[in-house]
Amino acid sequence: MIRNYIKIALRNLRNNKVYSLINIVGLTIGLTCAMLILLYVKDEVSFDRFHKKGASIYRVVFRSESNGEVRGGSSTGLLEGPRFSQNVAGIKSYVRVQDGRVNLKNGPDVVSQDLLFVDPSFFSVFSFDVIDGDPKSCLKEPHSVVLTKDEAKKRFGTTNAVGKMLMLEEQGKFVPYQVTAITENCPENSTIQYRMLLPMREKPGDLLNTENWFSAFLNTFVVLDDKADPRAVIAQMQRFYEKDAGETFRMLSARYGNKNRNLSTYSLQPMLDIHMSTTLSAQNGLQHASNPIYAYILSGIALFVLLIANINFVNLTVARSVRRAKEIGIRKAVGSDRKQLIIQFLGESFILCTIAFSLAVLLAFVVLPVFNELANKKLSLSYLLDAKLVASYIVLYLLAGLLAGFYPAMVLSGYKPVETLYSRFTLKGKGILQKSLVVLQFTLASFLIIATFTVYFQFEYLTKADLGFDDSNLVVVNKDNMTHEEAAAFKNELLTSHDIQSVAPKNGGYWGTGAKLPNDSSIMFAWETIDESYLQTLKLPIVKGRNFSADFPGDSAQSILINETFAKEAGWKDPIGKSVFFNYRDRTYQVIGVVKDYHFRALNEKIRPQVFTMANYNPYGTFYIKIRPNTAASSLSFIERKFRQFFPLTPYSYVFMDELNRNRYESEARWKKIIFFGAILTIFISCIGLFGLSVLAAEKRTKEIGIRKVLGASVQNIATVLSIEFVKLVMIALLIAMPLAWFAGKKWLDNYPYRITFGWTIFGYAALLVTLIAIFTVSFQAVKAALANPVKSLRSE
Repeated sequence: MIRNYIKIALRNLRNNKVYSLINIVGLTIGLTCAMLILLYVKDEVSFDRFHKKGASIYRVVFRSESNGEVRGGSSTGLLEGPRFSQNVAGIKSYVRVQDGRVNLKNGPDVVSQDLLFVDPSFFSVFSFDVIDGDPKSCLKEPHSVVLTKDEAKKRFGTTNAVGKMLMLEEQGKFVPYQVTAITENCPENSTIQYRMLLPMREKPGDLLNTENWFSAFLNTFVVLDDKADPRAVIAQMQRFYEKDAGETFRMLSARYGNKNRNLSTYSLQPMLDIHMSTTLSAQNGLQHASNPIYAYILSGIALFVLLIANINFVNLTVARSVRRAKEIGIRKAVGSDRKQLIIQFLGESFILCTIAFSLAVLLAFVVLPVFNELANKKLSLSYLLDAKLVASYIVLYLLAGLLAGFYPAMVLSGYKPVETLYSRFTLKGKGILQKSLVVLQFTLASFLIIATFTVYFQFEYLTKADLGFDDSNLVVVNKDNMTHEEAAAFKNELLTSHDIQSVAPKNGGYWGTGAKLPNDSSIMFAWETIDESYLQTLKLPIVKGRNFSADFPGDSAQSILINETFAKEAGWKDPIGKSVFFNYRDRTYQVIGVVKDYHFRALNEKIRPQVFTMANYNPYGTFYIKIRPNTAASSLSFIERKFRQFFPLTPYSYVFMDELNRNRYESEARWKKIIFFGAILTIFISCIGLFGLSVLAAEKRTKEIGIRKVLGASVQNIATVLSIEFVKLVMIALLIAMPLAWFAGKKWLDNYPYRITFGWTIFGYAALLVTLIAIFTVSFQAVKAALANPVKSLRSE
């Protein structure tokens, strides 16, 4: 019996090649998407779970309030780890992790290497595999270094590198560091990533200075006792902090005018929550920060595609049921009961799903590298064979087979043999379910198309918006800790080239600090150390006052420029001549000019208050070099030659500012591609479903079409009659999708302080595109039915 079912099922697949191919392609795509998304979600939830003590590891975080503004953060200082572990019951140990960068001498070359500074307890807290060396003592000596096996091979050509020496720069000279351990490479699903580890650097007296409670620049992790209650530990931490730091806090508040600021409130964040946290993310040396919304979006797309593929199977199977009516009638007439017919049709569904599932596994292997690029992952092909994932795939296969085959099996097995054998059979009803399924399909597809347009226009806005400064032909070159004299000499040398228009040094990286205003209020701001060429190089206009100038020698010691946002937050209508007391360095400066606001950070951040100084005590770290258009090759060659001449022990690298600005939106670019592909897949599979419904409608109205042609109806009239019904379905789908897409799109755009206007243009484009695609899809079958010979369609009457 089973053999007979299989034989009949294969015969039906072979006799209906087009429909079988459509179903197999749709289900294959749907199953492939579902497999890859399951793989993505599994990787997301597995982060940091390889640590044996993972459930007991917490990161110290804080929440602070100043001038009514509440903020939280994960950056801590030197004191939290050692003082909390010594004075709070329930904390067994701690480890501090600080990111850094060091220059490394490799033969005659000097290269720059990212690294982490950590405490000696690093390997007792985290479960990174040490393959050579003693994990307990490898970080105790100040000039010890730990490498991953890939880094060891890169530096020494072998993993047998314990005892070998690396020359690292320290205070302007290269000193030997001994390799004390080699570890396995960091797992990809780890928020802590390193290739090189150095012992935490502390100055004598750092751990005794209570002002270090208020200097935050690293991550502190603690391990709690198995029986400890995290809430009780947090309460103890806060009590000790208020006792130990309270007097120092009051002294600093009086000194810097922070009267409206309160002591921070400490808390603990489980390490297993860091990767997908939206408020306290993996940053400040930790990597692979994610957002659960990404998993939700990808899961939604996979669900959409798989659901649409199953809907197609139902629609196409019912659409073809007219052709199988006599087969069903004969089977019932010779004794087959409904149960046997249901088993037969479910069997056909599972055979088709088996073919689709097998192809989906192969396709998942093929497209995994592309998926990795889109999702910014490094998922291995071996991940697909994970036991839990295989079990998930089996469940997915069974669900797909049941969802696709159950309804058609129930419908087809219910046909009456008398009607089917005497050609009295017609598909009764108005096909409400099939039409509803198509509306659902096009609702999902329209939603994704609107989302695609939204992400596309926002990305275009982010990458092409006026930033308030000229980033074209602007080369960025970094050199840490330059004196102002070194920078001036290098700048003058660069300006000897006709291809270089201007050069402006500034501090390296992003600096922030606070200041006290004349009314005793405080303000936080971004702090830039520049020279008089900076505004000219970036073409930043002065809206009030003047720029720094060599004609005013006192500018470097007593003058500052502020941006418009600073003036606005300070409440100054006329800022010129106002004084600002810098908390850092205890100095008072006078405002000499106001710079027009510009986007010195990404457009997903609001413009913050900004202050410019020429303070000699701040080192430079970056050069902005404006080159003439179409001279990139010669200019870059000249810059590199002069850089190596002036700074032979510093690695040279460059980037163009416009490229740097574009790279800030890599996440948006990636999601633009993902949602675009999702929209393409859903609209493609939806059109297959619409094609199936058009076949069903044409077969139900075969005789009506014949009569219309006999009475003189044209092909165009008949095609219009058949198509208008489907256009109505698409319109209904659009009406449902638009408010849903508007709500989701507005929610997403709210994350951007600078964004597009979410107006009817996007909905108009999407509606036009969906409608044209639908008309093109159904018109093929409508015209084919209208061209059919009416004699054949009326012969059976």
